[in-house]
Amino acid sequence: MDARTLGQSGLSVSPLGLGCMGMSQSFGPPPPRDEMITFLRAAVDRGVTLFDTAEVYGPFHNEELVGEALEPVRDQVIIATKFGFGFDEDGNQTGVNSRPEHIRAAVDGSLRRLRTETIDLLYQHRVDPDVPIEEVAGTVKELIDAGKVRHFGMSEAGANTIRRAHAVQPVTALQSEYSLFWREPEDEILPVLEELGIGFVPFSPLGRGFLTGQVTAATQFGEGDIRATLPRFESEALKANLALVDLITGVAQRKGATVGQVALAWLLAQKPWIVPIPGTRRLERLDENLAAADLELTEEDLAELDRASTSVQVQGDGYPEAMQRMVDR
Repeated sequence: MDARTLGQSGLSVSPLGLGCMGMSQSFGPPPPRDEMITFLRAAVDRGVTLFDTAEVYGPFHNEELVGEALEPVRDQVIIATKFGFGFDEDGNQTGVNSRPEHIRAAVDGSLRRLRTETIDLLYQHRVDPDVPIEEVAGTVKELIDAGKVRHFGMSEAGANTIRRAHAVQPVTALQSEYSLFWREPEDEILPVLEELGIGFVPFSPLGRGFLTGQVTAATQFGEGDIRATLPRFESEALKANLALVDLITGVAQRKGATVGQVALAWLLAQKPWIVPIPGTRRLERLDENLAAADLELTEEDLAELDRASTSVQVQGDGYPEAMQRMVDR
């Protein structure tokens, strides 16, 4: 796979990264730890260099998993993690927290769990309305100067917030939802990123499984699967949203590809500084996703997908109400 550079930062990564959250939470019972360690190392063998985790995934367990798995190949990979949530004594999340002292403590904890001396890409997981973004960016700048962090990233941040942070410490990448299923970033975010030379790392590039073609109107999400709580996957919204998958399927069949591969190839075709991070814990799905980097879509294909995407009005928010309020706009 040809490498991509996240914006003007010089941070070179594989065109598709790997979202690791689902190995510890959100999509039903996590698989055995040893299986996931083997899986992560297999991803490295296949050329994946960008691995995405966060202290809140688990909480904490996901960083420990990623750290153990990638320690033997640390010089071959880029590890991205995130701060931005507080926790009580029992490890339960207590809401957003980006106070400078909390950021420093969070980074020290992440370094320990990831078994590394430097975090390659450190994201603010959610904007904290109680802490000026200039203070957040300044704290990360200090951590970069101290050698604990290489690059600063933001997640689910609005255009104005990005500009203010970037003026203090250049932002290497923004991570937010973006896919054929959810194109909101095109309105304000992508133009700002291009102007400032910031890379884009779309999470949920397959719509949390929606754009794999594996979800149907009859799909039941089991215990521990976050999709059972998401408005977009409620029965009526699900039926309406599946119309998009039907339209993409026509392109996929013509290209001899899967719906998921077409969805990922569409993202890669939007900008050369976009690096999606589809999450999976199955080797066959990883291989399917990575093959999307070699799928060439013609201008006609892209125009057809654009028409399909804009013809379907997506029903339902991406998060439950409490989480939706944390998204900076």
